[in-house]
Amino acid sequence: MAELPDHVATALRTLATPACAYVYDTEALRTAAARLRASLPARTTILYAVKANGHPEVVQSLASVCDGLEVASGGELDLAVRAGTGRIVFGGPAKTDTELAAAVEAGALLNVESRFEAERLAALGFTGDICLRINRNDVAVTGSHTMTGTPTPFGIDENQLGSVLASLPSSLTVIGFHLHAVSNNLDGQAHADFLRDAISWSIKTASAYGINLRVVNAGGGLGIDHTSAASIDLAPLSQVSVPDGVELILEPGRYLAADAGYYAAEVLDLKTTHGRTFAVLRGGTHHFRLPAAWGYSHPFTVLPVDEWDRPYSRPSVSDTPVDAVGELCTPRDVLTRGQQVARLRVGDRLVFARTGAYAWDISHHDFLRHPAPEFIIL
Repeated sequence: MAELPDHVATALRTLATPACAYVYDTEALRTAAARLRASLPARTTILYAVKANGHPEVVQSLASVCDGLEVASGGELDLAVRAGTGRIVFGGPAKTDTELAAAVEAGALLNVESRFEAERLAALGFTGDICLRINRNDVAVTGSHTMTGTPTPFGIDENQLGSVLASLPSSLTVIGFHLHAVSNNLDGQAHADFLRDAISWSIKTASAYGINLRVVNAGGGLGIDHTSAASIDLAPLSQVSVPDGVELILEPGRYLAADAGYYAAEVLDLKTTHGRTFAVLRGGTHHFRLPAAWGYSHPFTVLPVDEWDRPYSRPSVSDTPVDAVGELCTPRDVLTRGQQVARLRVGDRLVFARTGAYAWDISHHDFLRHPAPEFIIL
């Protein structure tokens, strides 16, 4: 269990009981962006992937220190426009005509997912530059989710690229490729090799089809380990060479936002059932779904609360493994299994670090209609 930063602990101690909240630290967002930028080669653009955390103040903070924002829906596009970012890239396989029109109005660069999407875009009267998202045949990089090199709904099959290019509306000009391959890769050297390969493949493919290559969008995938303090080693990325006249775009989300977030939930009950001890929380997977979705135990830190003014005894446990579970009526509402605690009492608060990305935003908030957590912005 890691120690909480003092300013985070102080903020969490101010919460009324029963406490349930997210803390987002904007300085941590800016620090992550600066660390990433210092590790990247020249001619590399950083676009924050809004899907990781769309809280308006998170988006605003990262828009101020990144080169722009990557969005995948009309709602995210609206967030990006309101954040005043100078650069928007719009991707995703299910763009509606309304979203396409809004993206054009906002001046976004579109990553086009299919020939049909290109035809729809042209039918809206758009004339200009696009990138094509490609599902390549082989990509030697791994992560938690594989987007390419396998059957997925993402992008144009590499083997169909020639026929798609031959039939694209003449009003559209292809200036590059979107090659996002995986999510949450922890191997920095493998990611650097992937970037080199993406650049090389794009140059070769553009030459073969007479495309004036200006953009290689390698997507996101810069990983962090949710069960430890480990993150991808960025150092190898600095050794990637980006040719003159080509812009390498990266679209990180998790790497930029994860360490800026903390999810805190108060212990409402402690009970031992069939040999396992459960800390039942005011919170759960409807606020923080990732542990249940990925099947892992997310570590927590105990934030002690010594005050106890209730007219009944205070349950506590000592020197025992604890399962941290939520308030939902399902046995799958589990955040952590078997974490050893020195002491834990009803009324103490469990704090889950590295929850600034793919936490609240991917969770099923309305199941059972519990109140939402508070959001504290530091």
